[in-house]
Amino acid sequence: MYCQNLVFSRHAIQQMFFRRISKKEVESVVVYGEIIEENLDDEPFPSYLIFDYVDAKPIHVVFSYDESTDTGYIVTAYVPDLDVWSDNFRVRR
Repeated sequence: MYCQNLVFSRHAIQQMFFRRISKKEVESVVVYGEIIEENLDDEPFPSYLIFDYVDAKPIHVVFSYDESTDTGYIVTAYVPDLDVWSDNFRVRR
């Protein structure tokens, strides 16, 4: 999902640091990844769970999108847990 502006929340930056996920990895997931969940009724903007592999590392990114300003907000990013996810990290158990 491409957007003109990408904003990282403080929470996302902290979690990315602790989880050793880089800004480049998150940007790659947002641009090239697969939307595996949509929450179109989320406020203030619809949110999406996006998944992709970056250098063989699976990454989930929670992303909120403001269409009026073409701005994407990174809420958090994490490496999915096999105990929680099935179908190659695409479906919650």
